[in-house]
This record gives sequence, C-alpha cells and structure tokens, in this order.
Amino acid sequence: MPLRRPHRDCPGKNCGCLKDVYTGCMKALIQRSTGAKVSVEGEVAGEIGPGLVVLLGITHEDTEKDADFLAQKIVNLRIFPGESGEFDTSALEGKKEILVVSQFTLYGSCKKGRRPDFNDAAKPAQAEKLYKFFVQQIRKTGLTVATGRFQAYMQVDLNNDGPVTLMLES
Repeated sequence: MPLRRPHRDCPGKNCGCLKDVYTGCMKALIQRSTGAKVSVEGEVAGEIGPGLVVLLGITHEDTEKDADFLAQKIVNLRIFPGESGEFDTSALEGKKEILVVSQFTLYGSCKKGRRPDFNDAAKPAQAEKLYKFFVQQIRKTGLTVATGRFQAYMQVDLNNDGPVTLMLES
C-alpha cells in the first residue's frame, strides 16, 4: 500500500522530498543460537553451530537491493557478547555460522477472520530468486551458511541463546 513519506534514496537525511513508496519490505526474524538445524522429511537439510538463525520473509516489491541491505545488516549487527559481555561483536567478526530459512508466513495477516492470509508474501518464483540471492550475499562474506529447502515443509530446531530475537526490515 503506497504511503507518502521521505524515500530511502533521499540525497540527505532531511531533504524534504516526498514520494509514493511501498510500505512493505523484506523481513528477517533473527535469533542468536548456540546451534540449530532444519530438517525436511526427517533428514537434516542444514545445520549450524553457534551463530544466527534467519527466518526470511519476502514481499512483492522486494528487490536485490533489499536482500543485499538485509544480508549486510545481519552479518555486521553487533549482537554477540564481546570481552565486556555487552553486544560488541558481529557474526562476521566472530566468524559465526548462519542458518537461513525461507518464511513466507512472516507476511501472514490476521486482520480479518480467523485464518491468516498471505497476500503480501511474494509469489514463489520471485521469492526463491531473492532468497537465493540473499544467501549468496551472506556466503560472499566468507561465513558458513546452511539453508532449509525452499517451499518444503520443514522442522527447525534451535537453541536460542540469550534469548536474543530481533525483527529486521529492509
């Protein structure tokens, strides 16, 4: 749904320009984990040690720019404890592993009725292309990346560390 607001590509923080922009965005629910795995039909499809579990939701208006933005944000986000015990270290700095699972249900709307609708989720062909691009962008950083299987019924097992769970949007 379009909304008038300053756009992401403004030349300055307060340039004052307004344009119609789509209010949707790529979403990533990230969880810091001591270990995680995703299984399909009883077989492990991807498994990681300490790192992040990323549940990735893609909507109609998302582009490679959104995927790259989120991938860079996630690998550089300081959410691991450093020497001080605070959130001082990123996945990239700590050489953590990342498990990425496609999660169209992040776009489920429960505004009407008792059953969610998924009209805001991207169609499978578009979503799979951006999902693979997102995974590729993280792999380019040198981190170990495991994945689920796109469009499969999956079981995700994780040990949430902290717990630390954050929702990021492009």
